[in-house]
Order: sequence, then structure tokens, then C-alpha cells
Amino acid sequence: QVQLQESGPGLVRPSQTLSLTCTVSGGSITTNYYAWTWIRQSSGKGLEWMGDIAYDGSTYYSPSLKSRTSITRETSKNSFSLQLSSVTPEDTGVYYCAREPPPVRGRGVYDLWGQGTQVTVSS
Repeated sequence: QVQLQESGPGLVRPSQTLSLTCTVSGGSITTNYYAWTWIRQSSGKGLEWMGDIAYDGSTYYSPSLKSRTSITRETSKNSFSLQLSSVTPEDTGVYYCAREPPPVRGRGVYDLWGQGTQVTVSS
């Protein structure tokens, strides 16, 4: 049974970089042809797709966040991470990692989710 678990600081200062890790258990992040995704939900807003990293290490980012976002992976730890730079209070929200199954990447259909982690941007 594949499970996802987010981890990282719950409080980030404005202008700093938010860093979160999603650790995957029960399955490999290099398994064809899954994509591993970061999604967030800010206060009063819907779910926002931030970007993903696929089984082959390729990445896609939301155009609105691309300049501030980096998604990387560490295959030895079976995890992938999100870095969001220059954060502001508008980046406050619940951050989720999720798995998008094949065959088509970018459909916005996810079969597994982490429980989510609250991140607050505040001085």
C-alpha cells in the first residue's frame, strides 16, 4: 500500500524559502509512469496545482508560480521536495503531495494524497 507523508516547517518568515518534503512508502517514485505532485489550498481559495516531478525526473510547474518554485527528488530516500522562494502571507495554506497515475500526465486526477501540512507565512 503506497502512502505519502508531507513534512517540513509549519512557519516560514516572509521573503524566505518554504521547503517541504513528501516521503513515499510502499512504492517507488521511479515507477513508470507516475507523476508526483504538489498542490496547495490557501485560505478561502480552491486547490491550486503547483507542479510535479515524474518518474523520469522531468518537471512541470504552474506558470503563475514557476519563477519561485522548484521540485526535486531524492531517489535514495524515495522522496520529493518542494521549494517555494520569496514567500508572502498569501502563500499561507495547506500543502499536499499527491500521485497522478498514468496514462496521461496533467489531467488533474490523483489517486493518492498525503494528509496535508499547514504552512503559515508570518513574521
